[in-house]
Amino acid sequence: MASCHACNLRVLVAVVCGLLTATVVGLGIWRIVIRIQRGTFAPPSSTPTEFCRNGGTWENGRCVCTEEWKGLRCTIANFCENSTYMGLSFSRIAVGRYGPSLQTCGKDTPNAGSPMAIRLCGLSEYGEIELQNVTLGNCNENLESLEKQVDSVTASFDNISTEVQVLTSDASKLTAENITSATRVVGQIFNTSRKASPKAKKVAVTTVSQLLDASEDVFQRAAATDDDDDTFTTLLEQMETYSLSLGNESVVEPNIAIQSANFSSEGTGGPTSIRFSVQKGTSESLVSGSMFIHTNVDSLNPDGQTELQILLNTPKSGTKACGFVVYQNSKLFQSKTFTTKSNFSQKVISSKTDENEQVQSTSVEMVFSPKYNQQFQLHSYACVYWNFSTKDWDTYGCNKDKGPDGFLHCRCNHTTNFAVLMTFIKGYQYPESLDVFSIIGCALSIPGLALTIIFQIVTRKLRKTSVTWVLVSLCTSMLIFNLLFLFGIENSNKNLKTSDGDINNIDIDNNEMLTKDIIDIPNPTCTAMAALLHYFLLVTFTWNALSATQLYFLLIRTMKPFPRHFILFISLIGWGVPAIIVGITVGVVYAQSGSDPQWELNYRQEEICWLAIPESNDFIRSPSLWSFFVPITIILIGNVAMFIIITVKVLWKNNQNLTSTKKVSSLRKIVGTLSIAVVFGVTWILAYFMLINNDDIRVIFSYIFCVFNTTQGSQIFILYTLRTKIFRSKASEVLKSLSLSTGRVKPLLSMTSLRLRVRMYNMLRSLPALHEHFRLLETSLSTQDVTPSQSDQANASI
Repeated sequence: MASCHACNLRVLVAVVCGLLTATVVGLGIWRIVIRIQRGTFAPPSSTPTEFCRNGGTWENGRCVCTEEWKGLRCTIANFCENSTYMGLSFSRIAVGRYGPSLQTCGKDTPNAGSPMAIRLCGLSEYGEIELQNVTLGNCNENLESLEKQVDSVTASFDNISTEVQVLTSDASKLTAENITSATRVVGQIFNTSRKASPKAKKVAVTTVSQLLDASEDVFQRAAATDDDDDTFTTLLEQMETYSLSLGNESVVEPNIAIQSANFSSEGTGGPTSIRFSVQKGTSESLVSGSMFIHTNVDSLNPDGQTELQILLNTPKSGTKACGFVVYQNSKLFQSKTFTTKSNFSQKVISSKTDENEQVQSTSVEMVFSPKYNQQFQLHSYACVYWNFSTKDWDTYGCNKDKGPDGFLHCRCNHTTNFAVLMTFIKGYQYPESLDVFSIIGCALSIPGLALTIIFQIVTRKLRKTSVTWVLVSLCTSMLIFNLLFLFGIENSNKNLKTSDGDINNIDIDNNEMLTKDIIDIPNPTCTAMAALLHYFLLVTFTWNALSATQLYFLLIRTMKPFPRHFILFISLIGWGVPAIIVGITVGVVYAQSGSDPQWELNYRQEEICWLAIPESNDFIRSPSLWSFFVPITIILIGNVAMFIIITVKVLWKNNQNLTSTKKVSSLRKIVGTLSIAVVFGVTWILAYFMLINNDDIRVIFSYIFCVFNTTQGSQIFILYTLRTKIFRSKASEVLKSLSLSTGRVKPLLSMTSLRLRVRMYNMLRSLPALHEHFRLLETSLSTQDVTPSQSDQANASI
């Protein structure tokens, strides 16, 4: 008998290993087939993903490099290495930028924490990269004190301009107050009535470029705290005027470029049309040599390298000078009506002529080549200008027009600061359908859970015990979650038809003012479904924890009978605590979003009706962290700890507190361990392996996780319903009656059915039942195997 038992055990182990191997191989084959059917194995791109080096990205057939690199593949250095000068150290500096010193002013100085000096990394007359001399700052001066000095009649604008440049060289440390003070100082330097030197004004342009490196949030706070609300407006107006005074020269910085054209040499009348073009560079920054002016041209003429182009049609009486200012972004143009959530670089161009009295006779045409992330689809755009009266964007006098392919075309009847405001719809990658394994697993779990619930209720009298309330509650929550997951996890927005993002298909008849740059299609049903899924999954885990806690006290602590209202108490915990968590989460998200109609997407995803995935830089504020990951992790840690304790001290070790003399086989111990693991939800720890930063490993664990957890309901049915003696006897009676009824019609089929019944009955009997001591929340523990006190405790627990 012993050898036969050992043989059976070896056969069982071999069968299990074979099934696991076949499952893994089948998963791999199934994955390959699905990927081929969905076209995932597309032919390799002509441009490898690693073609662009050193942080460069492939856009529109070329590599867009960071400031520190250039070239076809971003492999040519465009920076100055770390350096020291006069005891001051400087980190790597990109060409065209000033780098702050690592040494900062002392804590006892008015300018504490600011760099002590700056250094320019430029190009020599032969085009070689070289470091310029160091410009020292004054640690006893700060932006507030400079703001007071600039109003003085005897102010030294050269020194003030240099000091402001040093103080704003590290944009990451700038505050809203720093932005406001620096803007006021620079605005006074550009003021023609102050008669600052050309050198001071050129340094001021560098300061403005450095300010535009600060974050959008800082500019928004600066605009909100500006008392007179004229700080930015004054600077913009002064820079427009300054653009007319440069003759035919230009001043180019990474975030701002100013180009002036003087036509006084062409006689009394200047050209009737001026075209100004900005070409795309190897990086996002503006660089010298990328701007061109053409006169007496008939029309716009953009090509594939054109980023923006503007055409001024001036009156024949003659324009003697015109100026252009290009802003890398719109941070100085803080709109009250148009809100932005994306980080797309929105260029703004200003055009101005010296014939101000004939502004209404000047017409302007523009084309913009928009830059935005490819995962977004362009929905609409508006041609706007900055209205200095309302201090906001306006569409008056501007219209959209049909332009060259791939460009946004605008036409206005006046000159000032122009831009195109764009709205996008994010191109969400909605899943095609539920994974096949998910569907099969849920399809198996739903009837299994329903049968388990019915069995526990119907057989209450036959088992001579009360309903196993914890198990019924667990199965009920799991059943509802499976139904919601199967029929409600997919977002119905996936079936809506949206624009393909083609610029040529956008409506150009209406030039209406836009209010935001990202448009999200609301779906309250999906939000409600996400909340329900969130709730019932938390309920399931809560009942997992209650099951583990109850079994721990029954088998390890052998505590006294539970209180009279124990069922009510655990019901309030199991069904009430998750409701509180979900309610608080939705309330907090809604309160933080304020009046934003798209607050839903701060709580749920758009791809599927589930909790929002946290951003990499905002994980702490994510609702899924505090309302899901943290509670689930705490529950799983507790369940795993109790699972280990019960497994070691009860299942796999002789328990001296029990009076049973039966010898428990290893196979029964294995089945008992699996039974407890299923109800404790231990297999959910596989979800943490899906966070591994390796696609192949993550995919393997994803399939394993899917197989084990979508079939959790069917596992409970097999271990806690199918294997019970009552269920097997009832199943035997049903099979026997069916066999007899069938035999009256077809004897042959009756014999076959009888044989199948016998085989099934023998198979069910051959499955080793869990030892009575360890049947979680099953019928009352057998009195022949436990002491009377333990029997009373088990009955009291249920």
